[in-house]
Amino acid sequence: MNEGRCIKRTEGSVLKLPFHIDRHIIHFKKTSNKHQTNIKQTSKQHIHIQLSKMPRLPTRKLGKYGPEVVAQGFGTMGLSTFYGKVDSEEERFKVLDQAVELGQTNWDTADMYGDSEDLLGKWFKRTGKRDQIFLATKFANKIDAAGNFSTDSSPGYVKEACAKSLQRLGVKTIDLYYCHRVDGKTPIEKTVEAMAELKRDGKVKYLGLSEVSAKTIRRAEKVHHIDAVQIEYSPFALDIEQNDVLKTCRQLGIAIVAYSPLGRGFLTGQYKSPADFEPTDFRRILPRFSAENFPKNLVLVNDLAKIASAKGVTSGQLTLAWLAAQGDDVISIPGTKKIKYLDENVGALHVQLSREEEREIRTAIEKVVVSGTRYPAGMSDSCFADTPEL
Repeated sequence: MNEGRCIKRTEGSVLKLPFHIDRHIIHFKKTSNKHQTNIKQTSKQHIHIQLSKMPRLPTRKLGKYGPEVVAQGFGTMGLSTFYGKVDSEEERFKVLDQAVELGQTNWDTADMYGDSEDLLGKWFKRTGKRDQIFLATKFANKIDAAGNFSTDSSPGYVKEACAKSLQRLGVKTIDLYYCHRVDGKTPIEKTVEAMAELKRDGKVKYLGLSEVSAKTIRRAEKVHHIDAVQIEYSPFALDIEQNDVLKTCRQLGIAIVAYSPLGRGFLTGQYKSPADFEPTDFRRILPRFSAENFPKNLVLVNDLAKIASAKGVTSGQLTLAWLAAQGDDVISIPGTKKIKYLDENVGALHVQLSREEEREIRTAIEKVVVSGTRYPAGMSDSCFADTPEL
């Protein structure tokens, strides 16, 4: 069972983060498908993809009115910011190239992810493969060069942000456009009306929200259908099962897009202490990875690792397969900077769990109380946020 949620900052305030972001990296402040696939077991006990023999990846429908998209997306945040050192453009292009080779064409980014939109725009221009990618991006979160964090979901900013994203990406249309966070002062109806206008103008195709409450989702749906709600969901974060967000999305035919499905990499078992994170890694300021909470949360990681080993897959693959088994409306978007982990994550699409294995994993998850909140106090406008009434 999980505990802890985001702590809301004061409405309308500007939060000073303990780092600043340029277009490439976080700086902490001293104060604080032409191929077919063959899946095989390797000696390292994980699903390995051979590019020479790769089948088309499975797909899922994006809500009741949306298109079929690859059942697991690719989160591009880590390519450009938040998780330590950022590689050269050429190295990052190789990761994007590999994603397409694998058939992983469901990509997620945001305008606040460092140079992510610029990078994708350059890749589209370089390869001419824009039409192969289902592209999602987001607006509303803002971080300036001095590290000041704020949120703006006003109608005027919706249109301004979209225009800038289209320019950076070098595209005419964004497939899925999310409101990343709500600002606590703009009624959700006004935000969604502006997003719907972008859709009517052909600038976006589908609409999404992120980190909003069930009540806010229902209010938004009355203005225009919401195709996806992006929310943290993993064995490390089960909040949506307990606060009506999952239930509401299913009642309304809205896809759940699960960000941080691997617990920001923690559930892969790669990290044994906070010291394993690079000095500029965002996870160093997250309560769940503090020196006090880290060893407590490793209990869950170790338990999942035992189940994964018995099945002959990696911990990450087991976690992604379990999340996929929670419903056909759940689409996870794991991210990575490394090709080997991209291969591993995509391999999880071919991992099938029996009902007994699902129950075993659920039992392991529910017997552990996750220590620490997802975010530090005041970092985000809110999690599962409401907005003022009209």
